[in-house]
Amino acid sequence: MANRLATLEARRHRLYQALAGLGDFRRGTVSVNYRRCGKPTCRCARPGDRGHGPQYLWNATIAGKSRARNLRLGPELEKVGHEVDTYRAFVRLCAELVAVNEQICERRPVRV
Repeated sequence: MANRLATLEARRHRLYQALAGLGDFRRGTVSVNYRRCGKPTCRCARPGDRGHGPQYLWNATIAGKSRARNLRLGPELEKVGHEVDTYRAFVRLCAELVAVNEQICERRPVRV
């Protein structure tokens, strides 16, 4: 049992190191949108046309409020996309860390 506990503690340590190395992150998603302008003579009004775009939009719900921001193609889109991907890694690592900690708590002997 002590060997299993030491293995779990080592795994927890590796998860902490992975969290520390994540860098910048932000919650939300990046979506690609095409929009119609509403002018009846515009090409976007033709059947089958996707509309104007692509337009890239970052969306997130923070403290119960929806936030959105248009992103410029290029460095800004790449930066925000990377930060959102890193946030997903953060969430996955946190869930794994909680699971490992629960296993450690179950296996650690009671001290009297």
